[in-house]
Amino acid sequence: MTGRARVDAAHRQRETGGGAPVAPDHGLPSVASDLTLAIDCMGGDHGPSVTVPAALRFLETNPAAAVILVGVGDAIEAQLRRRRDARSDRVRVHHATEIVTMDEAPATAVKRKKDSSMRVMLDFVKRGEAHAAISAGNTGALMAMAHFVLKTLPGIDRPALVSALPTVKGHTYMLDLGASPDCRPEHLVQFAVMGAILVSAVEHRERPTIGLLNIGAEAIKGNQVVKQAGELLRASELNFVGNVEGDGIYRGEVDVVVCDGFVGNVALKTSEGLARMVERFLREEFTRNPLRRIAAALAWPALAAFRRRVDPREYNGATLLGLRGVVVKSHGSADVVAFGRAIERGADEVRGRVLERIAERLATAESAALPEAAS
Repeated sequence: MTGRARVDAAHRQRETGGGAPVAPDHGLPSVASDLTLAIDCMGGDHGPSVTVPAALRFLETNPAAAVILVGVGDAIEAQLRRRRDARSDRVRVHHATEIVTMDEAPATAVKRKKDSSMRVMLDFVKRGEAHAAISAGNTGALMAMAHFVLKTLPGIDRPALVSALPTVKGHTYMLDLGASPDCRPEHLVQFAVMGAILVSAVEHRERPTIGLLNIGAEAIKGNQVVKQAGELLRASELNFVGNVEGDGIYRGEVDVVVCDGFVGNVALKTSEGLARMVERFLREEFTRNPLRRIAAALAWPALAAFRRRVDPREYNGATLLGLRGVVVKSHGSADVVAFGRAIERGADEVRGRVLERIAERLATAESAALPEAAS
């Protein structure tokens, strides 16, 4: 028995006082502490001024956790010195000599930036010194580097980016959001399996509902890839309810929305643009004249409640599922609150044993329920 399974088994043994436990070996890393997160402090638009305070806030509410702050040592230390009692045995600073810029080509980052904060962060996960990695850096570089360093789980051909989106019923999870633009039907089935396990672990839903994003609800709609994926999903053991149209995402028709990375990224960016447009229109109308400013003041409680419900900071953090390690991508423009949410998302997945559950599901899946595909 090796990897994360050993650590979790040891924890269960201490809790129950039982004998030596037996757990499957999925090749996942082993970490000594209850929860250790590696953080790329140099990523994003704001770097250590956001990532370091967010990490310290996380530690305040998670007394059993520890963080490894990776990046330019002087910049990280400067942020720590500004916060009283920030240094403790739960905070480790690791100096990295390089930074992956936001406009850097992924191939260049993988080949030449071996001592970048992003690469070193992922190496901590690979070596088993951290449970998860969180970065607000270059999305393409992070996906390429994570795939190169951590590799995919057995039975998974391609990783997928997944994130929660607000709906009228709460929220739903959608994948892929850009990691794999070109997919075969079998890849979409793999995404569905991983998404279902994620929701089951994090949201504690026994049989999450799965929907396939399509241009119509009927089974005959869509291109060949989507129609074939629908057939495979209907034959699987998943709780597949059928096709979901674009407006069904925000109606909360299903727990998990599955699509390829091209469609998912376009849908996500369109939604973000629409949200910004609505926010701008509201601001313009409520500030058009003094009378409307008074109306805005009277309506402020309702407006504030609306903003909280759709606050993108609360949904920050997209997980790169399918790798031999938890990797969470934060939005590059994230503030302390938003980046903290990405850290929490990584911690939730570690605590929910998402990787182990995916590996266990893949190890026992019938070939008809989870076909293999050529990558």
